[in-house]
Amino acid sequence: MKILYHMPSLDTIYAGRTIYNGLKNAFIDLGHEFLPLTADDNLEEMLSSYDPDILITGSHFYYQKYLDFNLLKKYRDKGMVVFTSVGFWKTLSDRNRINEACGLEDDLETVNLIKNNLLGDIFFNVVEQGDERMIGFEKETGYKYYTIPLAADKIFLKKIFDEKFRSEISFIGTYLPKKRDLFKKYVFPLKDKYLFRLYGQDWTFFDRILGWVQRGGQYLNIPCLRSIRKPKLQIADEAKIYKSSLVSINIHEDHQREFGGDCNERTFKIPLCGGFEISDDVACIKKYFVENEEIIIAHDEEDWFKKIDYYIKNPDKRLEIIRAGRKKVLEEHTYHNRVQQILDIYQKFKYPA
Repeated sequence: MKILYHMPSLDTIYAGRTIYNGLKNAFIDLGHEFLPLTADDNLEEMLSSYDPDILITGSHFYYQKYLDFNLLKKYRDKGMVVFTSVGFWKTLSDRNRINEACGLEDDLETVNLIKNNLLGDIFFNVVEQGDERMIGFEKETGYKYYTIPLAADKIFLKKIFDEKFRSEISFIGTYLPKKRDLFKKYVFPLKDKYLFRLYGQDWTFFDRILGWVQRGGQYLNIPCLRSIRKPKLQIADEAKIYKSSLVSINIHEDHQREFGGDCNERTFKIPLCGGFEISDDVACIKKYFVENEEIIIAHDEEDWFKKIDYYIKNPDKRLEIIRAGRKKVLEEHTYHNRVQQILDIYQKFKYPA
């Protein structure tokens, strides 16, 4: 099959980069064709020359900027199926974070596109069914949403120890505004007691300013600005960091901890790389892993520091959990699994029983 993946800027250094690569690698490895649709491409020319079976796009205003919905409808009528990643129905974002879309309940233009059969055929979100943030979507739009969680890329992420990344504790992530209080409580104190290594984006004021410049350049499609920053780590280096750390910690945003219906890619990447994960408490993680057998979850601040200290002092107690966690990810939570889910949904849509 031919897959066209809408990725306006391939220069992003945030989660969209690893999601894109994970899906691309899985589709290609499973024998399908895969091309990105970027802001530099002419939509009509791409649809005409490539003739995709599936187009994967998003409801976010950044994606809509580069779409012609009437043109998409023309190709959908000829057989192309559009999968659209939709945001939460309920408004949760800080309205001062202008790069985030508001909840769909406040986005009448996007809702009307869905109702008028213009935004897509299949709608999906990473969040589990029944999550409070999506209540209202089906009733107001007339469409169901599918849950397609994030995952790990078994093509790029290999289980390789590297001495230069050795640590007792590591964290790879972005210094997100809504995590800063959590970082102060859960992460920064670790630096005083352990060999701790921190990797990722936006950890300095200058880096955050450059991030805003880059996102603006990507939205306006200005070549010299959209790629002003490069990833600080190669994807293969992430795998080495997780494998070379005694403990790899995982922190989620407040709304993920509160509502419990979605978790980050890190949840799956750490075990796949042969790392040992201690995560904060997000309800859906217990759906994906068996607690204390395949993953360790800390239920409050005291439990967090207690469990980290225990496994640092007793590294042999990690080994069976590492093995079981990796086995679970390989069986159920790679991007190969998610691609198969997409293809199954496609088949049922195209050829209903």
